[in-house]
Amino acid sequence: MKKIMSILLLSFTLLFADNFNESKKELARLYDSLGSDYQYDFYCNAPFKVNKKGKYIKFEVLPSNQYSPRNEYTKKGKINQRAKRIEWEHIMPAYNFGRHLPCWKKGGRKACQNDPVFQKMEADKQNLVPAIGEINGDRSNFRYAQAPLNLEYNQYGNCKVYTDFKAKRFYPADYSKGWIARSYLYMSKTYNIKLSDQERKLMEAWDKQYPMSEKEKRIRELL
Repeated sequence: MKKIMSILLLSFTLLFADNFNESKKELARLYDSLGSDYQYDFYCNAPFKVNKKGKYIKFEVLPSNQYSPRNEYTKKGKINQRAKRIEWEHIMPAYNFGRHLPCWKKGGRKACQNDPVFQKMEADKQNLVPAIGEINGDRSNFRYAQAPLNLEYNQYGNCKVYTDFKAKRFYPADYSKGWIARSYLYMSKTYNIKLSDQERKLMEAWDKQYPMSEKEKRIRELL
């Protein structure tokens, strides 16, 4: 009963995040409270664990056969720390939901940090998921797309995602396509963000083809 009450209280407080940093803290508390059944990254289904050693709740990627780093080391020869940590990924990138704002035209994301409309979109937890840092960085603001037939998924071990750096496209696994679609359609409707005809058709198709799982349903209800 105490755990149920704590989750309900947490879901109530989640409504009041007014910036991206607060949203990240609240999402960390939520995933911590939900337990290990929910502690898997969005793109690879790789497990992660809670690290409460510091001031904030952080998540570390656990070794598994679900994911191997594309780059185990940085260009300077140091261990790639982003391959070891979970970050909060905007499914619809900040570039997509911010570029139509006047502040963005003055200086991009940095110039929009004090814009209340941008802050609200950036902090919207319906558009945030836990992702391995390396993949979050690789995906950048690339658009999601349907993968070419017979694509060899060889970048991240057994993880069935692919970053096409040349075409600036990101091909997600089937199990995350529905969630991606519903986040895109939600952001478009909530903030009047225009999607291209091709992008809208793809998202509507994925929404129908990949129904909401119990995990997605529960998390979205608590956001």
